[in-house]
Amino acid sequence: MKKLISIIVMACALLGYAQDSSIKPEFQAFSGALVKLKKAKKGYHKFMLEIVAAPWAFRAEGEVAAPGGDSDMLINALFDGDLYAVLAYVPSATSGTDGQEYQVGLFDMMLFFEDEPTKIRNLKFTLLPPANDDWAMSAFNDAQSSGTLLGKIWKGRYDREITRASANPLTKKSVMDMQRAAEEAAAAAEAEREAKMAAKKSKKKKKAAVADECDDPEMTVKEKRRCQMKAKNAGSKSAEPKK
Repeated sequence: MKKLISIIVMACALLGYAQDSSIKPEFQAFSGALVKLKKAKKGYHKFMLEIVAAPWAFRAEGEVAAPGGDSDMLINALFDGDLYAVLAYVPSATSGTDGQEYQVGLFDMMLFFEDEPTKIRNLKFTLLPPANDDWAMSAFNDAQSSGTLLGKIWKGRYDREITRASANPLTKKSVMDMQRAAEEAAAAAEAEREAKMAAKKSKKKKKAAVADECDDPEMTVKEKRRCQMKAKNAGSKSAEPKK
């Protein structure tokens, strides 16, 4: 019995290791200017980071304490540009209701003060429209579960990837540019959809006009067929490109 238990424990450990090694987290940095920070209470500031610009549509909330415990340190860091956030996610793109692709595999986040990790507690992620349907939530929940297998990701294991991400954080300007690009793409798609609908309506009107013209009760069957053929040939010629 003991031998069987040992085998089961070993198999579970190997399975956990295999799952852990298969997970490839990625990181995205955000400028501190995008973070909202409240005054500290008992050493911890409430913070919020909310982004809705493809490929991101989420809100992160929690409490943060400065590395040295100085309650004014992080507030000053916001103005000095010494504070930034790094999001950890398992790549999991899903299509939002606006047709854009969104990364919804979020599972952890850290605020850095001068490249040093802070202390975060009560971290909570919320997916936001247009990337919060059932499909997105399923991928999000899977990522949350998978992320726990990675252990403490801010303790040196992924320093190279985090440093690379922090070298090019998203800023207010870049987020605004992303939002503008998404709006322009949506407007272009809507214009194309309306043009297609107008073309369909025009085609239906032409068909209705031909039907009315060739549906004279005084015409014989042969005359109606000739009328329809003439209308069809006329339509084909008008559709041909002019030389």
